[in-house]
Amino acid sequence: MEKTTYEMSLSKNVSVEVYPGDFAWGAATAAYQIEGGWNVDGRGPSIWDVFSHTKGKVFEDQTGDVACNSYQLWDEDLRCIQHLGLTHYRLSFSWSRLLPDGTANNVNPKGVAYYNKVINDLIAKAIMPMVTLNHFDLPQDLHLRGGWKSPEIANYFDSYARFCFKTFGDRVKFWITLNEPYVFAKLGYEDGLIAPGVKEPGSAVYLVGHNMLRAHARAWHSYHAHFRHLQRGKVSIALNSDWAMPSDPGSPEDVEAAERYMDFSLGWFACPVFRTGDYPESMRSRIEARSLELGLVEGERLPKFSEDEPTVLGTADFFALNYYTSRKVNMIHPGPGELSFRADQGVEGSIDPSWPICGVSWLAVVPEGLRKLLKYIKETYKNPDIYITENGFSQMGPVVLEDLDRCQFYHDTLQEVSKAIRDDGVNVKGYFAWSLLDNFEWTYGFSVRFGLFHVDFSRAERNRTIYCSGREYAAVISRHRTHIKLRKN
Repeated sequence: MEKTTYEMSLSKNVSVEVYPGDFAWGAATAAYQIEGGWNVDGRGPSIWDVFSHTKGKVFEDQTGDVACNSYQLWDEDLRCIQHLGLTHYRLSFSWSRLLPDGTANNVNPKGVAYYNKVINDLIAKAIMPMVTLNHFDLPQDLHLRGGWKSPEIANYFDSYARFCFKTFGDRVKFWITLNEPYVFAKLGYEDGLIAPGVKEPGSAVYLVGHNMLRAHARAWHSYHAHFRHLQRGKVSIALNSDWAMPSDPGSPEDVEAAERYMDFSLGWFACPVFRTGDYPESMRSRIEARSLELGLVEGERLPKFSEDEPTVLGTADFFALNYYTSRKVNMIHPGPGELSFRADQGVEGSIDPSWPICGVSWLAVVPEGLRKLLKYIKETYKNPDIYITENGFSQMGPVVLEDLDRCQFYHDTLQEVSKAIRDDGVNVKGYFAWSLLDNFEWTYGFSVRFGLFHVDFSRAERNRTIYCSGREYAAVISRHRTHIKLRKN
């Protein structure tokens, strides 16, 4: 299809010259959201299979049973990846497809064969895979053994990680242990909105987050001790964060609230890994003070890191960041008897009326917030290499293939990233759009679409059709590659 003047002007205005030559241009997906094949070829059930099959949990009771059918249509996905000209592709492994009951005692050869094909096909096309070991879909068998609330989960995860490093690590050089522990812990165990649907306010959320950090640290240390010298890869954990700004910059309370918002979201996991080896001081002191008010034992809710376990500090070879939106933040004063994450945090985020909303109600479009967040990470977490591992724009309602608003979003966002690199000196090494394909968007089912490619979920063929935004993103990547070739010559 011939490009419109609109598309050409957008792609040409992105400052590709500031991106380094080895910049990772990628797109991301997750196993449960695209693969389907939920009960074939030896795959075991995950917590999302159980959750989505429970009536009333997902929009119109939709499930990921088929999703994009990528388990059978991987070749179609690969064509989409090539069409965009991606240099990198972020995918996740279905833990229960590889190890049906979650343990390395029970390996599924067909699952291994599937991911071997995916990885080998990518490498054959000079596309670097970035693999997430667990993107929300814990094997159901492990959940029944206590799941992320059990201290034993760190051992199960470490064993799974070692299996993956040993089986695929000769070709995979970028590993993400866990995706968005904040979202999984809070929505899965505080609010009960996503799998496994547990509602234990003010308690389980911190235990789950703690065990996820323990599991991540063990896997990183296993890689570092046993695989790094031969495989020479990198391991991190994908952390999501809004950018928080005070509702009233002149109010000391709002300024403090914005800082605490960041501590209780990004800092909850980034501070132990990148900065101090422990949770942010504001988080620990606030939770302990409220525990005393509630007559609870000190340290009962927010666990302490044991000196007998591998340290979590330094267990990331790069900073993997998922960013979607920003918030204006002010302080709130919860009731004295309220036991919840919200009460511990003591802040509230809101959307500025001037920010456009895309698709889902929570997703305000604030590209400049990404630049501010990148600079904050540089200054707060010792100037790490940063890969933006998710960032995207959704649409709902009638499908619009000429998604010009999303085109503008990618243009504006990539401009902000280029400013962060050029003007702020942030070491941004890659950008992964969410998502390669329209997919099963968790509790929204198929009603929300983030893809660079449209998927027709009404047809068994699951036809993929590129959006205008996909063509726009491909044009930016092509311009960057052309610029690098000219610079080399």
